[in-house]
Amino acid sequence: MTSTASSTDTRQDQQAPDARPSWQQRLRRYGYSARPASDVRARLVPPFAAPGTRLWQALGVPPVLADRVARWSGWGGPLLVTLLAGVLRFWNLGSPHAVIFDETYYAKDAWAIVHHGFEVNWDKDVNKLILDSGGHVTLPSDAAYVVHPPVGKYVIGLGELMFGFDPFGWRFMTALLGTLSVLMLCRIGRRLFRSTFLGCLAGALMAVDGLHFVMSRTSLLDGVLMFFVLAAFGCLVVDRDRARERLAAALPADEDGRVRPDAHVADTLSLGRRPWRWLAGLMLGLAIGTKWNGLYVLVAFCVMTVLWDVAARRVAGARHPYTAVIRHDLGLAFLATVPVALVTYLASWTGWILSPTDGTGGYYRNWAATDGKHSSWSWLFPDWWRSLWHYEHEVYEFHLNLHSPHTYQSNPWSWIVLGRPVSYFYESPAPGTDGCPADAGDKCAREVLALGTPLLWWAACFAIAYVLWRWFFRRDWRAGAIACGIAAGYLPWFLYQERTIFLFYAVVFVPFLCLAVAMLIGALIGPPGSSDTRRVAGATGAGVLVLLIAWNFIYFWPIYTGTAIPIDDWRSRMWLDTWV
Repeated sequence: MTSTASSTDTRQDQQAPDARPSWQQRLRRYGYSARPASDVRARLVPPFAAPGTRLWQALGVPPVLADRVARWSGWGGPLLVTLLAGVLRFWNLGSPHAVIFDETYYAKDAWAIVHHGFEVNWDKDVNKLILDSGGHVTLPSDAAYVVHPPVGKYVIGLGELMFGFDPFGWRFMTALLGTLSVLMLCRIGRRLFRSTFLGCLAGALMAVDGLHFVMSRTSLLDGVLMFFVLAAFGCLVVDRDRARERLAAALPADEDGRVRPDAHVADTLSLGRRPWRWLAGLMLGLAIGTKWNGLYVLVAFCVMTVLWDVAARRVAGARHPYTAVIRHDLGLAFLATVPVALVTYLASWTGWILSPTDGTGGYYRNWAATDGKHSSWSWLFPDWWRSLWHYEHEVYEFHLNLHSPHTYQSNPWSWIVLGRPVSYFYESPAPGTDGCPADAGDKCAREVLALGTPLLWWAACFAIAYVLWRWFFRRDWRAGAIACGIAAGYLPWFLYQERTIFLFYAVVFVPFLCLAVAMLIGALIGPPGSSDTRRVAGATGAGVLVLLIAWNFIYFWPIYTGTAIPIDDWRSRMWLDTWV
């Protein structure tokens, strides 16, 4: 038996609950509780909840088949939710048969970039010609000044190459990524909560969120950005589990087989190459290559994953967890994210870089050979680098000074309550035309409104408060991760409140809002071991909330899809004056 003096179990020195420091005693009234002592392996890598068969047996499924269905539910459930999301997003995807909102920029830029490698100037009346001719138009060659990187346009252009230069073609990839993001969220939620049910619930909530739905059916860049941000988050969550599994496997076990903390292992163990972290760096590079606000996500996620490493080493028994992370993790963490993201971003400009420098290539491609030929840096950097740097500087100045008023601009303070959604498309067909019922009596309304499902978003306001409480007082890393995702996509916009910005930028953190609501619903249902009465009451309340959110999405379906409805029905859906 190991003596107390030489034991590496750092938990032996923990104070008894009654001897906690006064700050902990004060926090107890708000729900703070110390983590109970347990096997360190279970604390580092909590097991997934065993799938149950009671539901399937209650439905009359034979026990053997019920067991098989339960074992496959980890993938079966997410795939079913994804199938629902895909049907919703691809149904009648080419409607409205129009160039709606900023599709007038990105659909055409995408077509140009997959053919020329850079964006071009189009005639101002070309939209009608594109729609009438099925996309058979002459591609201009005059380079255009654009203010967003090329990745998102390459993604949109891929759909156009496969299905044509028409509404279905330029919306295909955003619909596909929107559908796949639901699958990712189901699996990410399952890994976060160790619950297939809560993971699928988070995915189902996003499947019926109006903003995510509309952005999945419109060829804008923000839906593409959301996909890469979520993919990076998922990679980091997997990396967290893999690193902690390696750490747990290196720790010693006592005579009873329980894994114990070990200061030497926790302070000195190298956690290896960690390929999932490198993949996260690639995804973050693609996010930044879609829109620059991916930079804020990169910083937030890098800080988050380093803090995860510190927490893992502390649980494993490290006496100096920050020092251990700096020595063994920080360097590789930096290399796997920042340089990888930077190289990925630069690679996304390959088409522009390889374009001619004689004035017929991309915008500003010849700057280093003309206006910038006397630069003091010309001896150090190649022409393409200096031209690209100048281009990026001009784009930065544009974004910094973008104050042109817009009808649908909004302050980020109002986003979370859906204060001012953006109307992408609106028509007023007469009765008997464009889907308007002949007996409508008055004109109809056809609108595509980028509006989140109201009940989901308003519930998310409470869910955010719950997540922050759980992170701060319960030290729940899952709540902290969700809060980090919301903050990375939301808080930076408060630095630019004077700029012309829009609510649909919020689609980037919609997945994390859905995770927050799923976590809140899990708390409503009750933890394992709760009484049947508690579980029934909680499940009833949670079920009512989910059904109301689903009904709310169905109710607003016409104004998400541009379906013609009588004008009075449209007015009844304008719950707030600012939605008009």
